[in-house]
Amino acid sequence: MSTPDIPLFDIGVWRGAGPRERSALAARLDRAMRDSGFFMVSGHGIDESLKESIRESARAFFALPDPVKQGYATGVGGRGWIPYGREANAFYGEVADAEKADLKETFTLGREFPAGDPAWFAANVWPAEVPGLREPVTTYADQIQDLYRELLEVLAVALGLDPGYFVDRTRNAPHTFNINRYPALSATGTPLDGQFRVAPHTDWGILTILDRQPGYGGLQVQTLDGEWADAPYVPGAFTVNIADLLARWTGDRWRSTRHRVLPPSQVDPDEELISLIVFCESDMDRVVTPLAPPIGGGTDYPPVVAGDYFREREAAASVD
Repeated sequence: MSTPDIPLFDIGVWRGAGPRERSALAARLDRAMRDSGFFMVSGHGIDESLKESIRESARAFFALPDPVKQGYATGVGGRGWIPYGREANAFYGEVADAEKADLKETFTLGREFPAGDPAWFAANVWPAEVPGLREPVTTYADQIQDLYRELLEVLAVALGLDPGYFVDRTRNAPHTFNINRYPALSATGTPLDGQFRVAPHTDWGILTILDRQPGYGGLQVQTLDGEWADAPYVPGAFTVNIADLLARWTGDRWRSTRHRVLPPSQVDPDEELISLIVFCESDMDRVVTPLAPPIGGGTDYPPVVAGDYFREREAAASVD
């Protein structure tokens, strides 16, 4: 089995680098994007205590009785609580098995942008029972958006484009922030054969920035030879991956790679994990057309409106 190339990228070094060093750093990510579509980011400066504050408040929310949480219930693509059993991920073009829904529950939010299209910028829902959630989430989301813009500049340099190329085309993106609770085996019971905390899938937009906790039921990435490998974990570093629309934009020069979150393990039946996942997107009215070679990889996808692609994927992942 091949080992996926998932390097650690220190963005603090990038910030202090000159043009030649930046070119070399970007080229390193280009190689990884062709192989695994994943990398890790350290040196970002986002405080660990902020993440833990979010997790503490999220645990308090998830511990509420289901009838209370039901008052905040929403579907995939909405804002609020997505209950256990309401989402079933699958790879694009495949049909998700609703009987094997993902073993998770989610509190989902989005970018607050009152001037934006309400179809994409729905109001966030803040549970009155957990007043400590809003402040750290809002601060964290703002800092992640700053990091996203920096990473877009790095990736544009990796393609030989103007550093602002992707930034200029994502300014009005809604983004989605999911707080995922992966319950312990003692809570879920034995998973069905082929059931996961998150089933094998690719993400939909441009980049995903993930803060995760290590565990037996953790993240795996599909390798170039079709096998599955555990994603490396570095304390304090974000895990970042290319998503579908950016892979499409690059004409498959870069990979939007299948990944999954393993089911809870018999090894530690009380292991419960909470992931902070920010899905960074493009403007929803953006027409994504593959970049021509030699920048792009040569796959000639037809143009697609980002919002149309998202609605299709949301519908496919929803369990009625």
